[in-house]
Amino acid sequence: MLSGFLSGVALLLRGFGVWRRNPGVMLLGLVPAFIVFVLIVGALVALGFSLAPFIEWATPFADSWTESWAAALRLTLGAITLGAAGLLAAVTFTALTLAIGDPFYERIWRAVELDLGGEIPDRGAGVWQAVRDSSALIALGVVSSLVVLAVGFIPVVGAVAAPVLGVVLSGRLLARELTSRAFEARGLTPAERRAVLRPHRARMLGFGVATQLLFLIPLGAVFTMPAAVAGSTMLARAALDGAPAPQPAQAVLPPSLAS
Repeated sequence: MLSGFLSGVALLLRGFGVWRRNPGVMLLGLVPAFIVFVLIVGALVALGFSLAPFIEWATPFADSWTESWAAALRLTLGAITLGAAGLLAAVTFTALTLAIGDPFYERIWRAVELDLGGEIPDRGAGVWQAVRDSSALIALGVVSSLVVLAVGFIPVVGAVAAPVLGVVLSGRLLARELTSRAFEARGLTPAERRAVLRPHRARMLGFGVATQLLFLIPLGAVFTMPAAVAGSTMLARAALDGAPAPQPAQAVLPPSLAS
């Protein structure tokens, strides 16, 4: 489990290594990431300014408490809400960036596929497929944010468990979405993707959590996104190369011939 998790982290680091080999292609990946980053930060800043009045409006019962207890409650609720919003922001950033920057990230994907060798699909995922996948990812991000928000209300442990759960859930979602391009280009169905990735769950979690933690650094999401696309391609290829080849169906002979 731990070795798989660490190998996932190492794949993200290998993704950063693509900057050295293909700086021009990776540089293009910064453009859509920066545009979406500005939009997401603007939304989070607006939330930050409106959060305190909203929390006070939502907790009128705390007005009769002592000032210190009321402040502690509202501060905790504000932190939990920001944590859930951060999870949704990370997922939304990835979804929108991949949808908007599909032509740029397809070039990164193809460059990494060429470096890895082997059979390379002639087609990418396509813009409309990227939009559909991004919409589904945002929907899952909303559900995950609500789960994190609910966990945050658990007494004592909620304030710690919620952000940890947020990083884990968002990391899994990011890894799943980022690896989808290599599978879609090969025509794999969602069920087939899950089967291919099932033995690599620890590696996917390590890759996704490392990506999410770097996203939390100021401007980290912008510079990490091209490397995440490159690293996720390596992750998908490792899973595909390790998947067993389908076995041909054996003919069943009639008893008369079998004897």
